[in-house]
Amino acid sequence: MIQVNENYVHKFQFSQEEVAQFAQVTGDKNPVHLDEAYAAKTMFKRPIMHGMLSASLFSKVFGTLFPGEGTIYLKQSLNFLKPMYVDTTYEAVFTVKEVLADKNRAVIETVIKNPDGLVCTSGEATVMNPDKIKN
Repeated sequence: MIQVNENYVHKFQFSQEEVAQFAQVTGDKNPVHLDEAYAAKTMFKRPIMHGMLSASLFSKVFGTLFPGEGTIYLKQSLNFLKPMYVDTTYEAVFTVKEVLADKNRAVIETVIKNPDGLVCTSGEATVMNPDKIKN
C-alpha cells in the first residue's frame, strides 16, 4: 500500500525521433520542436520537446510502475517551467501527498528535474487503484 510522503523516482529521456513521432500522432508540428534552423532563432536556441510528451511519462509510471498495474489516472495539473531537450536524462519524482483510502485514491505530486536539479515540469495527479490504495 502506498503511504503519504512515499517517493518514487524514474529516470528517462526521449530522442528526436520520438519527438517527431509524438508530433505525428498529436498533429502538433510546431517547428520549435522539429526544425533545428527554426529553433535556433528562438530563445531556446535548439529544438525543445513537447511539454505534453514529457508529461506523458507520468501515465507510464502510474499505470505500470507506481502505484502500478490497475491504476486509473483521474486528474493532472501541469506547470511547464523550463525547456526540455532530447537525448538528456531527466528525473521524474513522484511524492504521495494524500491518501484517500476510502475512495482508493491518492494525490501525488509530479515533478520533472533536469540534470542540474532544476524543476522543468511540476504538477499534481489524482490516481485510483483499488488493489494498492485501500483501507
